[in-house]
Amino acid sequence: MHDGSSPTVPAWQRAAYVTRPQELLAQLQLDPALPGLELARCRDFPLRVPQGFVARMRKGDPQDPLFLQVWPGAAESVERPGFAPDAVGDLAALRPGGVVHKYQGRVLLLATGACAVHCRYCFRRHFPYAEALAARNHWQEALAQIAADPSVSEVILSGGDPLSLSDERLAGLTRGLAGLPQVRRLRLHTRTAVVLPERVDAGFLAWLAGVRLPVTVVLHVNHPNELDGAAAGAIARLRGAGATLLAQSVLLKGVNDTTDVLEALSERLFACGVLPYYLHLLDRVRGAGHFEVSQSAAIQLMQDLSSRLPGYLVPRLAREVPGAPGKQLLSW
Repeated sequence: MHDGSSPTVPAWQRAAYVTRPQELLAQLQLDPALPGLELARCRDFPLRVPQGFVARMRKGDPQDPLFLQVWPGAAESVERPGFAPDAVGDLAALRPGGVVHKYQGRVLLLATGACAVHCRYCFRRHFPYAEALAARNHWQEALAQIAADPSVSEVILSGGDPLSLSDERLAGLTRGLAGLPQVRRLRLHTRTAVVLPERVDAGFLAWLAGVRLPVTVVLHVNHPNELDGAAAGAIARLRGAGATLLAQSVLLKGVNDTTDVLEALSERLFACGVLPYYLHLLDRVRGAGHFEVSQSAAIQLMQDLSSRLPGYLVPRLAREVPGAPGKQLLSW
């Protein structure tokens, strides 16, 4: 018999976040007068970082690679030629229902605009999510778009971050996809599983294990320090649920643009049961120019990395070119 009590709120929905720059500096024992800590005007893309991710940052170090990824510094306000709000041409490929159809055989669904962390280099930091979300109307517009195209064999859930959705919303989508015979694979692109590992809980794993389609989870990880014990535990749970696990990273100046860091990242990923997949050159989104590493420097890094690691631990160096039929792979 129902006792009248409210349902238990999952732990991931009760997680604490840091949203005030002054609070983040205080927790990390950083003097706001230090060079590089001046703030940008970022009302449209405010600070947001889970408390657990803050705990992985080094106190007293303004160059900590995790801190640099989330700090809304004044460098974001510098206008740089070639950096635009829509860096990868998503708007031109946007269809009704939050469907982005760029590449043959697969579509990407903008499942939500929410994410557990606001990464300052995010290529969708200016995206008009209010106008284009697949989850509206119980996925009906998105499902109709996919159903109308028999060439679509893979659906990619992105955002924001699809793990920001409840298990019930995800289940509603996959029930709909199960009725489309042409769809053979499901892919999830997520940073939440790493920065907020408690999201990979029993309810999520039950949904994942019950999906009819083979599921690939592509984890967004940029630095080995992100993969602490809690993140490794979440990854182990994903593996246990039967997901294929890959990792993608963005090459970021001051964060992971050394051979030592990239080598350590690949080794740590593999130790967690994840294969490196892509290392992306920075998408040239407005506000992120201070993170850019040149293509020539990236190629040199890959040459050095491939001399240290077996081929299966070396990610593919890629960049996204608006209007191209696929990601551009760069050889070295």
